[in-house]
Amino acid sequence: MNTRADHGHELIPRPAPTPDALRAALTVLAPDRLNEMQATKDDAFAKAVEWQSLSPVQSWVLMWARDIEIVRRPGITSRYTRAQSNLEHEDPVIAQEALKELSAVLDKAMKAART
Repeated sequence: MNTRADHGHELIPRPAPTPDALRAALTVLAPDRLNEMQATKDDAFAKAVEWQSLSPVQSWVLMWARDIEIVRRPGITSRYTRAQSNLEHEDPVIAQEALKELSAVLDKAMKAART
């Protein structure tokens, strides 16, 4: 996995939507979240067995692909962080704008994760 920035826009290439590729990407980008990733993976697989459906596993892959998409692109990361920090702002207008921005960032990352 290449860790050089792609013209300053991406820290690493977009990983394949597989558990191993997503884990490898997270190891580079946010190793502090590996335990969280494993816990949510365990939960998704347990639900898949219980429900006799792959949808929990598919949702897990998509959620982590989205989160990695945010972290691997510094511009999106800063938008996400800024919006999150203003969600509970005392000025309701700023809080509302932060919610809109957070939704826009998550939508953009989700669309990218699905490609």
